[in-house]
Amino acid sequence: MTFDVNPFIIKGNPFSFKMKLNKNQILEYQKNEPPYLMMDYATDIQPGEYANGYKELKNDEWFFKVHWKGDPNMPGMLQVEALTQMAALSILTLPGNKGKRMYLSSANDIKFIQKVLPNKIFNIETRVLSFKRGLATFEGLGKVDNKICLLYTSDAADEGLGVDL
Repeated sequence: MTFDVNPFIIKGNPFSFKMKLNKNQILEYQKNEPPYLMMDYATDIQPGEYANGYKELKNDEWFFKVHWKGDPNMPGMLQVEALTQMAALSILTLPGNKGKRMYLSSANDIKFIQKVLPNKIFNIETRVLSFKRGLATFEGLGKVDNKICLLYTSDAADEGLGVDL
């Protein structure tokens, strides 16, 4: 049996390789630093297509101390930030983009479905819908205990990233 196309190129993406990144490796690709880094591990990245991972929500996270006393939960906009940071990795891991910045330019269709509580794992799944002329459109979801907590789509602009898919 022969293939008419290279089986290692997915959806025409010439950068078809998968990656995993720990926190130190994530910091090499993007500019957010603790305590504002909203992910601990990127478990599955297909550059130009998707990025998935998680954040371990320890009881002593800075935002649990102020949001809210007696009812600590992860602020919704930090959940959105976590998805945005993870989504950006799918572009920043493309060749030539390591260490560059992406800026959230819009967030749409945000749906907060349930609280995100301390001592849980916040799982993050994101996908690139398009990336043209430096503007990426993503969709993503956040889950805890395999239940969806957040759904959204967003746009992010780059600081001169030169790869279009």
